[in-house]
Amino acid sequence: MVLGIALGALFPAFAMSLRPISTVFLRMIKSIIVPLIFGTLVVGIAGHGDDMKRVGRLALKSLIYFEIVTTLALFIGLLAVNVVKPGLGVSLPASVSAPTAGPTTSVTFSSIVPQSFFEAAVQNEMLQVVFWSVVFAIGLTQVRGRPKETMLAFCEALAEVMFKFTGVVMKFAPFGIAAALAFTVGSVGLKVLHNLGVLVLTLYGALVLFGLVVLLPIARLARIPLARFIGAVKEPALIAFSTASSEAALPKAMEQMEAIGVPRRIVAFVIPTGYSFNLDGSTLYLAVASVFAAQAAGITLTLGQQLLMMLTLMLTSKGVAGVPRAAFVILTGTLASFHLPVEAAALLLGVDVVMDMARTTVNLVGNCLASVVMARWEGEYDDSRAFVTKAAEAA
Repeated sequence: MVLGIALGALFPAFAMSLRPISTVFLRMIKSIIVPLIFGTLVVGIAGHGDDMKRVGRLALKSLIYFEIVTTLALFIGLLAVNVVKPGLGVSLPASVSAPTAGPTTSVTFSSIVPQSFFEAAVQNEMLQVVFWSVVFAIGLTQVRGRPKETMLAFCEALAEVMFKFTGVVMKFAPFGIAAALAFTVGSVGLKVLHNLGVLVLTLYGALVLFGLVVLLPIARLARIPLARFIGAVKEPALIAFSTASSEAALPKAMEQMEAIGVPRRIVAFVIPTGYSFNLDGSTLYLAVASVFAAQAAGITLTLGQQLLMMLTLMLTSKGVAGVPRAAFVILTGTLASFHLPVEAAALLLGVDVVMDMARTTVNLVGNCLASVVMARWEGEYDDSRAFVTKAAEAA
């Protein structure tokens, strides 16, 4: 990032010639999108089918809770980015900015069903890919025996390989980031850095607001002992913040929630399932980042277009919270689908580590809170165990 900024400021002509490097990086990212979305969505829906039948009521309550909370995260993200407008004034180079204002809501809805999955995949039509994948997964839940096991195994393997593929591509990220920032700074000057700083502050402010107006009231309504919960979630949250990976903090989070009185069966279901369906921080980030990209390109999105894009992001982001930088892959696919310049997302990647640390921490805290809320909702939260744990620590 520093090298790219320096090259753009000191050697603008040379910096402009580096654009092909960022283009190669973005093309590699875009090639990941369809197989990753297909694999994670099918496994996320069909792979949980049997578990949902076993846990029944808990599964239904959890999914309702997840969707309500992530929807609130979307609206807070949209509110923050539309009020602060961190993308205004970025002035992407003319060769990058797209003159289109994106698809109209009616046109997008009318074309949500693909004529061919492969045609939709080739054109990176994200809504069509999501629609086909969801219907495919629903069909797979009604299959029994070896065919279902084989197809689930294939989708799990595909998702796992694409996660590793993402890791390989991200090793090229420093070069892509440097080239993208060099090209942009060389074209429009250093003022873009101010916008990126405002963007980071907007995201952190929105995440804090989400915690205060959504998570805190939920904790109060569920009569959760806040001091005990904060003490329990502190260590896994620090792990998530420092590693930017929810998976790294998962074992400690499950252990801590069980220690403060959440039954093991609820912890074992809610937290791992939440990593697929309850991505509060990532969802909020995607709302902020996508509208930032539109603002940077000088494209005005209507409220309907923004809501449709948020629906797409909410569906496509299922199942990828545990992988560092995976949200960026989802973002680029959605931007391409809505005819927004993917190059604007390359600028975000320069500060993505700082944003990823915050959104991953909120993902983790939100899922830990969800496990306690579900335990309380099921009437199985053990208050006495929490107090016993507190006394043991004091001793």
